[in-house]
Amino acid sequence: MQVYLPDELYDAVKERELSPSELLQDAVRAELRHQALLEETDRYLAQLIDDVGEPSDDAVAKAEALSRRIRTSTSAAEVG
Repeated sequence: MQVYLPDELYDAVKERELSPSELLQDAVRAELRHQALLEETDRYLAQLIDDVGEPSDDAVAKAEALSRRIRTSTSAAEVG
């Protein structure tokens, strides 16, 4: 397998004396785990919907509002 790195990434890897092979392996492992977790989340949500049904429009709106508040407060805390 051959992998192309743009010049700026190649230079940064060389400058830091990093192993491109190890970096690629770590990145691929992380992405595979990420994809597996997303698939498991989809399975869990499908099972949950089978068990309790689709959420109401009101429940979805409340969840979205809570999510926005959490993201806003998290962003503010990171800046502050």
